[in-house]
This record gives sequence, C-alpha cells and structure tokens, in this order.
Amino acid sequence: SVSRASPNLTFVPACLPPDPVEVEELQHFVSNSKRLFVMTGAGISTESGIPDYRSEGVGLYARTDRRPVQHAEFVRSASARQRYWARNFVGWPQFSSHQPNKAHLVLRDWEKLGKLHWLVTQNVDALHTKAGSQRMTELHGCTHRVFCLACGDQILRSELQEHFEALNPTWKAEAFGMAPDGDVFLTDEQVHNFQVPACRKCGGILKPDVTFFGDTVSQEKVSFVHQRLAESDSMLVAGSSMQVYSGYRFALAAREKKLPIAVLNIGPTRLDHFASLKLNSRCGELLPLIV
Repeated sequence: SVSRASPNLTFVPACLPPDPVEVEELQHFVSNSKRLFVMTGAGISTESGIPDYRSEGVGLYARTDRRPVQHAEFVRSASARQRYWARNFVGWPQFSSHQPNKAHLVLRDWEKLGKLHWLVTQNVDALHTKAGSQRMTELHGCTHRVFCLACGDQILRSELQEHFEALNPTWKAEAFGMAPDGDVFLTDEQVHNFQVPACRKCGGILKPDVTFFGDTVSQEKVSFVHQRLAESDSMLVAGSSMQVYSGYRFALAAREKKLPIAVLNIGPTRLDHFASLKLNSRCGELLPLIV
C-alpha cells in the first residue's frame, strides 16, 4: 500500500516552492532524455518521515552528536552488535511501516513508460521496492534483509524480529529519537540485557544486508551500475548531496562521458559545479510536475 497522506515534513529542510522556470528546465531535461539514469539519496525519503544524516538543521548530524555504526566495530565487538540490534529492534516496527511518497511513485511510473533506464538508490529503506520499481540497484543494500557473516545464509528482517521477541520476552525499552537507518536512541543501561540471536545454520554473526560506514560496495555491483550508466544518455540525482564516494563516483563517470546531469536536492551538493541543472526543491513536490 502507498501512503496517500500529506508528506511528513518533519525531517525536510525548509525550501521555497518550485520555481516555474525550474519546472520548465527539468521538464526540458527529462523530455530530451531517452534512457535516463537516476540516482536517489536520503532526501527522497525524508518526505516519508525518515530522517537523513546531513540536511541542514534537521539531519541527524545537525540534531545530535550521534554517529552511525562503523563496519569494523560491528564485526569486532559483541557489545557494539548488542547495542546496534537492541536499537534496531525497537525502531523496526516504525521504520518498516514507512511508505513511498509521490517522488518514489513518479520514478516507478517513468520506468513503466520506458523513460527511466535504471535507478540506483543509496537508501536502505526499501521504499522504491514498495513503490514498485524493478529496474533498480540498491547500492548500499537493504535493511529488510539480514545475512550471516560466516555462512551467508539470508533471512528476512521481519523474521529476525520474531527471534528477538522470543529471546527477549520481558525486555522493554522506551526510545528517544529516531535515526536514519531504522534504529533509535537507547542508553547503554537499557541495552545491557538484550539478547542477540546467532545464525540458525552455523551460529555465526548476523548483520543487516547493508553497507555500513567504513565498508565498501562490492566490485561486482559497482561494475554492474557502471554498465547501466554506459547504456544511459543522461543522469538525474534526486535527494542526495553526493557526499559519499560510493555514489559520487557514478556522477564523475557521467561527467567523463559528457552526459547531461540534473541535480534535485535541497542544499548544496558535490555536483553543483559541473551539473547541467541544479534545482533546490523537494523531490515529492517537483517530480510530480514533470510530464
């Protein structure tokens, strides 16, 4: 199901309504594209009520001194995993209930019309999948899947939630504040007695199927995305400052191929000095205006 409610603007930076001239410029850009390559970031999901990291005033970095878990710390430290999974366990019911907004639906429709050649999302929230996008790569994975670091066995995150509940029948924690990737803020004291299940097949460490900070995207996935970009004739970046190199490298490749690049993002991005078009509007407000 898709939310038909008004957008949730709690985590969306303030911005002016779309300028008619900008709408016309983006319309011209999209109309001239035959095989559009789209890359989305956290700014496309903020209107679904999911906070991002970097937005001015409302992003996690602006609101708190908290930072996301690092890959090496998660792998090395049992207490880090306990802390991560406890916070994730509390946040999961709300995080997994978020629904696509108008921007996700527009991109799905462009795919159906044959306009959108390939979509690459840096998000791990599954909202593009929920919207119905199929020609898509989840660059950083998806929180809705979990796998074992030892044997590779995969399970659904919803299934893991049941294991957590069975292992922690009396454990309760009140959360304060939601973080971008589905976890919440808890104190060390709250986390102390939380039990984390091991892999059902081999007893190994379970990890969400996402690229944590400090980890790298597989070369196979990077090569696949480069191939899709090579087949495209233009690039649209929606809702991303492109500060993370794993996504930024594809913009650099597009520039090298001399593809026209349009950027739709509230606030500055790493592409602003070489993009053909920069638009400072909400994705869910501007994209639906494009025919």
